[in-house]
Amino acid sequence: MNIVFLFVGISVIGVLAFYTGSLLFKLRSQQQLREQKTKKRIDKISESIQTIAKALDQQQCNLSEGCIRLYHLLEALPVKNKPNFSLQFSGLYTLYYKVKDLPTHEIRKSQSKMETKQQDLQREELESQLESQILKDVSILKTFVI
Repeated sequence: MNIVFLFVGISVIGVLAFYTGSLLFKLRSQQQLREQKTKKRIDKISESIQTIAKALDQQQCNLSEGCIRLYHLLEALPVKNKPNFSLQFSGLYTLYYKVKDLPTHEIRKSQSKMETKQQDLQREELESQLESQILKDVSILKTFVI
């Protein structure tokens, strides 16, 4: 009788050990897949940052638009211990914080021409004040890798 209990006990332990091993294998596979997807996302965001930085450097888009796009990409990077990009790219972040609340799209179209003109002048003045610092930031971002 004791041998039967011993055999059943060993069988149960064996089945549980196999089940635990299969769960650990699945967990490891899921972690590797998540890491691969995260790396792919980081690479895609880094490539987008480089592309926008090059466009800004070649004056293919205005500074405000480029800074807004770069800010959102830098903030979207899924990395642990993210560097303090606001210190590293102070010109870009400063312009972003100053223009982020300006109206766009339908709101901009619905306001008066005078109001739009005033906002454009304000934005252009901010851009000219921060241009040299932003271009320094952009020169670093053209080869951005994290």
